[in-house]
Amino acid sequence: MSKFQFSSSDSKFPGEVTTIFSVMSKLSQQHQAINLGQGFPDFDCDPTLIERVTAAMQAGINQYPPMPGLPTLRNAIAEKIHKAYDSAYDAESEITVTAGATQALLTAILTFVHAGDEVIIIEPAYDSYLPSIRLAGGIAKPVQMELDGNRYFIPWDKVKQSITPRTRMLILNSPHNPTGTVLTTEDIQALKDCVRDSRILILSDEVYEHIIFDGQIHASMASDPELKTRSLIVSSFGKTFHVTGWKVGYIAAPKLLSAEFRKVHQYNVFTVNSPMQAALAEHLSHSRQHWELPAFYQEKRDYFRHKLQQTRFELLPCHGTYFQSVRYRDISDLPEREFAEWMTKKAGVACIPMSAFYQQPTDSGVVRFCFAKRQSTLEQALQRLQTL
Repeated sequence: MSKFQFSSSDSKFPGEVTTIFSVMSKLSQQHQAINLGQGFPDFDCDPTLIERVTAAMQAGINQYPPMPGLPTLRNAIAEKIHKAYDSAYDAESEITVTAGATQALLTAILTFVHAGDEVIIIEPAYDSYLPSIRLAGGIAKPVQMELDGNRYFIPWDKVKQSITPRTRMLILNSPHNPTGTVLTTEDIQALKDCVRDSRILILSDEVYEHIIFDGQIHASMASDPELKTRSLIVSSFGKTFHVTGWKVGYIAAPKLLSAEFRKVHQYNVFTVNSPMQAALAEHLSHSRQHWELPAFYQEKRDYFRHKLQQTRFELLPCHGTYFQSVRYRDISDLPEREFAEWMTKKAGVACIPMSAFYQQPTDSGVVRFCFAKRQSTLEQALQRLQTL
């Protein structure tokens, strides 16, 4: 008889539980609620993109592509970055296609963070950062964004205080999920002051780079020559072209950093499915969809915010992403998670508690909605929210 046993002491994530996104999605299904929690569109992508995938498959593009990605796609990415940020990346040696942005983030952390290295993250933070740091044996050093009235901002003085000789990486996300804030010119200057004369790498999560509002310009790390030399920039075709289930993204970084990244990438996923790459290369080169994305989502944001003003929720700013954060203190004094569960059952609308984006328990009476939904979905959800 086998004596094998596996206990929690053998787990790399002994305290890890099912993510709040899975919990709220399941609860939403159980109560036939409208899911404004998880961040994905409920509408289809451009039919032309599907046609291009089909054409690629029929043309026999179904075998392994090169490890860093199809040259046509990497060239298209380089051209897009140059047009958007006036920044040149060599498609052959500085751009790698990844199995979604989350894989790019994980691989970058595994590549550069050694056991005992410290990684500064800005909270609230996307939920994959912390587990990835732990897998690498690193130590997360969270710095919490602060609320000035109803505006979230990064306290750069506290970021600077968190830097030690062991700091290896700083993870940034702009436009920011979940708060909808974007980096400003002042933020970029403060960032440069923090990392100058250090060995700190910047892992810049820019998956919402094309979802930015009110005529603002996305402050990519690629657009600043000083920061570009130490930055690994991650983006996502899923967010840009409404195909989150395809899990295709990319990372752009200087040649030496890219070479190290690829050493791990080749043993992580090796490469990414061929027909989607071929279709995305053609779409990126011949479609204007990504350039039109700010106007597309701003129309949804403006409608959603206008209707939410007719509820008892208190709006927080949304300068980018397709997420809207709100306070609910005029509706309930429940903790965030309990309120999110109560609202799913009571009003039939699911959201995500802001506390899910913190390492330590933090409750500020804020929840997050996703407005990347069809007009009919938003209308129905807003009708329900007005009953609270």
